[in-house]
Amino acid sequence: MTAGAPADGNGGDRTLTVQCQCGSVSFPTPAAAPVTTFFCHCTDCQRQSSSAFGTSAIFPAAGLFPLAPELAARMRVYHRPSQNGRTMDCYFCPNCGSRLMHRIFGADGTPRPSVAIKGGCIDGLDWGAVRMHIFTRSAVVKLPDDAEKYEALPPWMKMD
Repeated sequence: MTAGAPADGNGGDRTLTVQCQCGSVSFPTPAAAPVTTFFCHCTDCQRQSSSAFGTSAIFPAAGLFPLAPELAARMRVYHRPSQNGRTMDCYFCPNCGSRLMHRIFGADGTPRPSVAIKGGCIDGLDWGAVRMHIFTRSAVVKLPDDAEKYEALPPWMKMD
C-alpha cells in the first residue's frame, strides 16, 4: 500500500499528514491512527516544546523507516543520549526548527519498532482521545482530575 492511500482501497481510513510549521517538510503517518498518544511532562519534553509538556503520538516505525532519501534530505537529526545507555534521534525542519518526531535506540543500537511523532505537527489528530499524562512528577500545570496519570512511565510502556 502506498503511504497516504486508502487503507482498504475503497475509501477507508487514510493516513494523517505530518507537517512542520513552514511547510517545507511534510509526510504521511505510517498508519491511519496512532497506537497511543500522550502528554509528556518530563523536563526534556518541556524544553523541546518550549511549553509545559510535549505531545507524542506513537506510530509503528515500519512504513516510515528507513526514511525515504528525499524525506531524509529535507530534515536534520539531533542525536542525544537518553536513559540507561539509550540514544534518541530527534528529527526537525532545518528551516523553521519544528521538531517532527523522535526515535529511541537501545543501548545495543537497536531501534525501537515505534516512532514518536509530535502531536502538534499532525493534521487531523484526534485530540479528544488523548487522556494519558506521563512523567507527571515534573508537571508544572494542574492536570484534569479524570486524566490517566503516571509519575514516570506506565508499567506497560517498555523502554528496551
